[in-house]
Amino acid sequence: MIKKRIIACLDIQAGRVVKGTRFADLRDAGDPVELARRYQEQGADEVVFLDIGATPEGRPTTFALLERAARELHVPLTLGGGLRSLDDVAAALRAGADKVALNTITLERPQLVAEAAKRFGRQCVVVALDARRTPSGWELLTHGGRKGTGVDAIQHATEMARLGAGELLATSVDRDGTRSGYDLELLAALSGIGVPVVASGGAGRWEHVRDALAVADAALLAGILHSGATTIPIMRSHLLEAGVAVRP
Repeated sequence: MIKKRIIACLDIQAGRVVKGTRFADLRDAGDPVELARRYQEQGADEVVFLDIGATPEGRPTTFALLERAARELHVPLTLGGGLRSLDDVAAALRAGADKVALNTITLERPQLVAEAAKRFGRQCVVVALDARRTPSGWELLTHGGRKGTGVDAIQHATEMARLGAGELLATSVDRDGTRSGYDLELLAALSGIGVPVVASGGAGRWEHVRDALAVADAALLAGILHSGATTIPIMRSHLLEAGVAVRP
């Protein structure tokens, strides 16, 4: 049986980890490499670095931080934020990333997904979806969750999978930082597309992770780890007791 993954996520701005609610009211949470090392020691299956300021500020992502982390970590690393070209993807992989997360650019130039998948393999290509619930479904947001697009998030995800995305990172903007649980309906809608889905936005208790992993392939944890509300070993212990197929 394929194990479900527990992924630690670090939102980075100005070289520091930050966390807020619904992508706003950001608070400092610590040094990225120090936190990533801690979560690796706790047993995180993967670590994700998201440079949330890169695209809104119109600048490229910073690779120096990733290079520093890659020298100290052995778990798979994903880098997202400000990646806008095949050269950017190549640079991220050279700097130590195992995967890249593409978001805004997938709407502006969706063919980059196909190009990256062809050049580096679809297992490297994650399409990040920031989705906001609407009366008819979910709207795709871009620029770090700041800009509405009017695009249906499920239709966009389906097209991204067709072009070569190897994974979908689905963040519910409505649930982000609220600790009220993941948007299970969003995850269920995405799970039918046929590529692995990572749940993001809303984890507050281990039961939320259990429910997300019933439909998703992995769960992203951020605020509840940064605040010390729980640890990955505690989370993993509860999930194993509940019969969830996570790594012991």
